[in-house]
Amino acid sequence: MVKEIERKFLVSGAQWRDLVEADIRIRQFYLAAAPDRSVRVRISDGASAKLTLKFGSKARERDEFEYPIPLAEAEEMLAFAIGRVIEKTRHHVRHRGHLYEIDVFGGTLSGLVVAELETPEDVQDEMLPDWLGREVTGEQRFYNASLAIEGVPEIAA
Repeated sequence: MVKEIERKFLVSGAQWRDLVEADIRIRQFYLAAAPDRSVRVRISDGASAKLTLKFGSKARERDEFEYPIPLAEAEEMLAFAIGRVIEKTRHHVRHRGHLYEIDVFGGTLSGLVVAELETPEDVQDEMLPDWLGREVTGEQRFYNASLAIEGVPEIAA
């Protein structure tokens, strides 16, 4: 088990695009989702898949269990997805020694751009990049399971 400690932000600028180190095309869907737990399948670049279970209701910290699964089985599980399949490209960007994962959503979530910062450190606001917008940590409507079931939150549409 891993402790996932993350902050989430809407992205308000495009300056990050010049800093991208890597990107991953992701398709993910949920097999179960509740306020304090979720079961997710993620397919990365059409080449590998993982099953992820997350537990916890704290805004910044959850328990996470993740396992590689055969790609063919992940594709079969798609028939059991609840809500919509999330399509996004995840971009890796470093700023002041921290890795930010910036998700640019496609499909029905097109237009939504969210950055995640996974770190146990309390990064002070003045150390955050200028291209980050409003922090949405703890706002369930911006978490992927909610996006799969509810769609784009009105404030971000």
